[in-house]
This record gives sequence, structure tokens and C-alpha cells, in this order.
Amino acid sequence: MSHVGVPRGTARKRRSVALLATGVLTIPVLAGCTSDGEDPTSVAVPQDIAPASRDRVADGSTLNWAIDAVPSTLNAFQADADGATTRITGALLPSLFPMDAKGEPRLNPDYLESAKVIEREPKQVVLYKLNQQAVWSDGREIGAPDFVAQWRALSGKDSAFWTARNAGYERIEKIERGKDDLQVWVTFSKPYADWRSLFSPLYPKEVTGSPGTFNDGARTTLRNTAGPFRLRSVNKPKGTVVLDRNPRWWGDEARLDSLVFRAVEPGRRTDALAEGTVDVADIDPATANSIALAARYRGGKGGPPAHGPGAGITPAAALRSWALAHGSDEEAAETARAAREETREAVAVYAAEQKSLSGFAVRKSLEPSYTQLALNGESGPLSDDRVRRAIARTLDRQELADAVLKPLGLPAKPPGSHLALAGQPGYKDGSGALGERDTKEAQALLADAGWTPGGALRSTRDTKAGSEAEKKDEGEKPAAGEKAADEDKDEKAGKAGKKDEKAEDTEKDDKASREEGEYTVGDDKPGSRSSGGSGVTAQDKQPGGVAGAYAPVGTAAPAPAAVKSRLGKDGKPLSLRFVLPSGPGSQSLRTVGEKIVAMLDSIGISTQVTKVADDSYFKDHIASGDYDLALYSWPATAYPATDGRPIFAKPEPATDGSLLVAQNYTRVGSDHIDQLFDRAVAELDADASRDLLKQADARIWAAAGSIPLYQRPQLVAVDKKLANIGAFGFAAPRYQDIGFTARQAAGPPANGKK
Repeated sequence: MSHVGVPRGTARKRRSVALLATGVLTIPVLAGCTSDGEDPTSVAVPQDIAPASRDRVADGSTLNWAIDAVPSTLNAFQADADGATTRITGALLPSLFPMDAKGEPRLNPDYLESAKVIEREPKQVVLYKLNQQAVWSDGREIGAPDFVAQWRALSGKDSAFWTARNAGYERIEKIERGKDDLQVWVTFSKPYADWRSLFSPLYPKEVTGSPGTFNDGARTTLRNTAGPFRLRSVNKPKGTVVLDRNPRWWGDEARLDSLVFRAVEPGRRTDALAEGTVDVADIDPATANSIALAARYRGGKGGPPAHGPGAGITPAAALRSWALAHGSDEEAAETARAAREETREAVAVYAAEQKSLSGFAVRKSLEPSYTQLALNGESGPLSDDRVRRAIARTLDRQELADAVLKPLGLPAKPPGSHLALAGQPGYKDGSGALGERDTKEAQALLADAGWTPGGALRSTRDTKAGSEAEKKDEGEKPAAGEKAADEDKDEKAGKAGKKDEKAEDTEKDDKASREEGEYTVGDDKPGSRSSGGSGVTAQDKQPGGVAGAYAPVGTAAPAPAAVKSRLGKDGKPLSLRFVLPSGPGSQSLRTVGEKIVAMLDSIGISTQVTKVADDSYFKDHIASGDYDLALYSWPATAYPATDGRPIFAKPEPATDGSLLVAQNYTRVGSDHIDQLFDRAVAELDADASRDLLKQADARIWAAAGSIPLYQRPQLVAVDKKLANIGAFGFAAPRYQDIGFTARQAAGPPANGKK
């Protein structure tokens, strides 16, 4: 499923001019701040990978795996590294502590015999003992020189190395060789709880030993690797990255001969699967539905099971499937049989596609990431934490999660933490620090912040109509009795005061934006009677007209009920810019966005929805702060103390006047949250560290800059003959175990065919 997301560790040094409303956050409730154990309701959704023992997986064959694009770099520590970089390097380079199915780091015996903290005082010391068989593809053993070179490159002390993340490496004081290069002693200047996150992936010293090789040498090639596969070629024009089985691999031999990562845009995944270009691809719900329909009609309605991929698809079955896919029901599908001559060509094409797709299964789980509503606290109404909390308490998170996950048959429990997901150690629902959904309480918070119904029609400036306003302009002050009488008349008539200029401007702007294709939700126009804002026509002004048919000059037309219900303050409406991606793979985000708009509209908050191209959505809007509301995703991590801090840290001013936001694109933070992260990352007792993180999470909830909505679905189309691959969930793939349960035809690994 395609979602706009952002990989951790990217753009750590991006600067953006921004303002942040500082001060102590009000914490209404600090639920989840105790040292309780894991949430008993926290259950991870299992991975779906068609597991099979290695003896059931055939030796040989080529697997084609879809990626969005050939990565710009194979150096995972550079700013433009992406998901494809991670996927490819996972098969090529050492990962010392990969995540298991519960999202917890586990020692990898292919590279380590052991690794543990052997001293805590006066300084933390970790001793790594490397697997004696572990070697790079050139035959050199993996050892201390590789650790030293990577530390020096990532420590942040040498600006010649273009690094995107240095967390943890800057805490290392020294690295020493033990009795040989297979023993590595790492001494820390400050305690570091997440030491297992370091040296994964581990690059050879040939890459990390100098700025030139680090910055440019590993962008398009890796001559020295140490995984079950080695790199054969990177071909950007063809959109392929080809890996071959590593003959020097000392662990379980890879079952595949070759692994080809093939660039296929998300919108073309269905065609690529049907054409046999790829065997594995992340897909969206529409493609998953096509595969499900193919499976449903594989043997024809009521017919016998097929004996091969799509073998039993009859023209009638294909026609029924085609009609269903285009929005018809069973009865309509049967009726459509009469028109088969007119649709023969379309049905034939669809039948061929169905036949091909019937050879695939949809593996599904939940990704180790969550989608959030981000509220930009840089300036404007959302700089007030009362407004942010009001919006958060208006959302029905369960409804939003149901809309995305229930149609896919996946659990739809909204996440209760920003720093862990259900099933991970230490997960605790901390959303009680914000409070349950309560629209009345939300309205009270907004009123406390000064945003009231009809507030957009009132201004702090004098808005009285007629002669009294003229008197004031002339410096005359009306008598108290006259003023009270006038006010009494105004209240009875409901028409006193000039029409608010700002409300009128808003109306004009709204009209202009509609004409330009932008849509402002909730700002309904007044009736057509008003032609100039006054409601007075030439006929009304004729002498002898019906008494009371026209109002005194300057009297405003009554506001429609829809406008009266809009929230405003000092003549300004509470209207927020909601930025959403427009690409075909982002339909789920737009569906969620529409529901959020309706929820906010129900309490009087107007929303201007702007849809932008996917490729500019994050860089030009989220990272730069050009939004009020937005939806995007963060991946989960086994190291929240390290990886969570830059996401939720309080932005700091830079020497050039800009604001260093790291990855905190909501610009909402506090000193207290930073202090809790700092204490957690330095706490070597795992339980104590998790308790500090729970406290930090409670305060992040209370700040209401980020509202987790649902864990992202993971849908993967996989050839039914493949084993040990699919929706991995938290766990890292074991590339050496992936393969076909039946031998595939031999052929060039990069030709797109099996």
C-alpha cells in the first residue's frame, strides 16, 4: 500500500526558517507514566511470508522484486538513502542486530559470536566477538579496522564526510583491537543505551576510510560486500539492481541464484505482475482486489479447481470478474453476459490479466510504521496548544483506522504510542495524557482560546451602522440612554453593524479559490439575494415602496446559519490549510483526510484542502513547514530513545537566524520532552529506559503536535510458488532462505523473466 512516509535518519541537518510557540505545556493527565509492564492488549500482527523449511525450497532460479526506483545511493548513512537502499544493502552487508518479529533487536550469529556490555563504570565498554568465518567478498576478514573506519566517518568530527546521521557514534570515545581483529572493544564517553543500533549496516573500511569513497564511491557500486549475495550491476537506464549468490558466504547458502530489484512505479504494479516482469511487489488495495478477484474466479463459477495458474478461467468467469471489478454486482454481471459481443475485446484482455494474476497471493500484515495527523505549531492558530488539543479530541481515531484497515481484514486498533507499536517491548498506550474523544471538551478548549461560533463576524473595531457610527467618526459621543436603546434595537432586529470586512474578504477569497480549483470546506455562500453585501435593490429605494422593504444604508445582511456556526476570533475565521498528496497510490490518505475534514467541520473549523504532487509533498510542504495539517508516516524502530529524539525535540535557533528542526516537522516540542529522551538514551537498565520513554510519550500526546491514527497496512503480491517472502512486519528478511518451492526456468537474471 502506498503511503507518503519518511525514512528515519534522513534530512537531520535540514534548516528551515520557522517560529515555535515556547512555554510549558499543560499536561491534563499523565497516563502511561508509571513503570508498569507491557500493555496486556498489545499484540503484534504476525508476518505473512509463506514460511517453509530450507529443504523445501528449490536451489537456483531468479527472483524479480519491485522497488519504486533505483536508489540514488547505496550508502545508507547519506541523506538521500531510501527504502530501496535499505532493502538492497540488507542482502549485501552485515547487520549485527536485525529486528525480529516482535520488533526487538536480536544478535545475528552470522556475524557475531557475542556482543555485550562488560563495563559500566567508570565508562561503558562493549566487547564484540566476531564470527571467525565472517569475511568480505574479497576474502579479508571482517574486523576491528572496519569498526574504526566507520566510527571515524560517522562521529561528526570530520565535516568532510557527508553524513545524514551520527547518533551514537558521537558518544564513542575510542575503539581498540583485542587479542586479534576479531575482538573489538568500544569505549563510550557517555553511556549509550542503544549501542546495539551501531555498525548496522557495517561497511568495509574501503568505503568508510576516506571522504571521497564515503561520499561518492558507494553511491552506485559496492565492490566489497559480506552478505548472502554480492552486487553484480546497477543499471539506472534499465531500472535494475542485480545481485548474485555470494560464493564466499559462510552461512546458509542462498537458495536463489540471482535477486533482481526492478524499478516499477506503484501505479504500474498490476501490469508488471500480470506481464510477469516481477514476482514480488508492494501493492495498493486496488491491485490486491484485482488479485483477489482473479483467485475467486480462477476455476469459474461453481467449476472445478484449476490445475495451473489461471488454467480454469473461463470467458464467463472472466466477464463476471470484469463486471465486478468495474462496480457491478452478481446480477449485473449476469446481465452483462448479453452484451459480451460489445465487450469481447475488453473481456479478453481482462481474462488474460486475471489468468496471470491468479498465480499470485496477497500477503498482508501491518508495517512497522504509523500514519499520523501532523499539526504545524510554527505559527497561527495551531501555535496554541489548546487549539491542537481540541482538534485531537475531535478526531474519531477508531473510525479513521477502520476506514483503512477493516476492508483489508486487518486489526484496526489505533496506536497508543509515538515511540513503539503493539507487540514491541515496553509498548504502553499513553493517549490518556491527551484524553478521549470529546467534542464538547474540544469546543470548550477552543472557546478558552478565544475561538467562538460567529467569531469571524465580530471584530474588536467599531462596527456600528448608520448615524451612530457617523457620529463617532465626527467625534460625537452618543448619550448612554441612546446607546442602550440602539443596542436593544440591534439585538431585536439582528441586523445592526456593518458587514464585517474580513468576513467579506474571506468570502471573496473563497470564491476565487473555488474558481481556481481549490476547495474550502464548510464556508457555504449566502443566498443570491445579496448583490452588493447590503441586500438593497434599486426597486426597494423607490419612493412609495412597501414600508420596511429596505433597511437603512449600511445595515448588514443577516449571516446564514452555516457562517454563524463557523468558529472565529476578532473577525477572523478558524480556517486551516490541509495539504494532501494527489498521486494514485495515496487514495487512502485522501479518504482519511476527507473524514478528518468532516469531523472538524462538525465543530465549526473550516479546512482548505490542497492536493499536491507526491514528489513535492514532503520536501516542499512538510519539511519546509508549508502546511497546517498533513498526513504522513513514521517507521517504528527498535531504538526509540535514539531515533525518536530528533522527531520530537524542541527546535533550536541557529546562528544564521533559521531554526534547526531536525526531523520535528510539526515544530512542537518542550525542554521536558528533550530531557526525558536524554535520560532514556543514557540509561543502561532497559526497564528504566522504557519507563522514561513512556513519560516522554505521554507529554508528546499532551502537546498534540502529532496524533497517531493507524498502523500502516502492508500488502505484498507474491508468486504463489515463493516461500519465506511477503509481508515481513517488524522482522528483517532472511534473504538466504527466500526461493521457489519448485525450480523455475533458467534465464538471464535481469531480463524480467523467471
